[in-house]
Amino acid sequence: MAKTLTVIFGVILVLLGALGFVSNPLIGANALFAADAMHNIVHIIMGAVLLLVAFWYGGRSELWLKIIGAVIFLLGLIGLMTVPSTGGSLLGLAYTNGASNWFHLVAGVFVFVALIYGREERQPPPAV
Repeated sequence: MAKTLTVIFGVILVLLGALGFVSNPLIGANALFAADAMHNIVHIIMGAVLLLVAFWYGGRSELWLKIIGAVIFLLGLIGLMTVPSTGGSLLGLAYTNGASNWFHLVAGVFVFVALIYGREERQPPPAV
């Protein structure tokens, strides 16, 4: 199940990053979820990492999903504490706003919840 979740979240991140490069009211410089080119590139890179892990190192999917989920959560938390809700630079690297920061915070939590509830039942070792 972790591999499937890794593919799903990887595709979502790549699509969100790509959507930020197209003029739309949801993701972009003057959109609901503020994002500049660097912000979009980071989404695409994180999504690509998840997809690479899922397809070539499937056994490490859960670990990498936890890492990416934690990074997304922490960036949202740092953004909420340091960036004005109207928008600003996150760690001097990417433009974000309050809506985007809250979305990152919720998305990070969602990744962990999905991992917890998506765990495959592990069989106990056979009795000797």
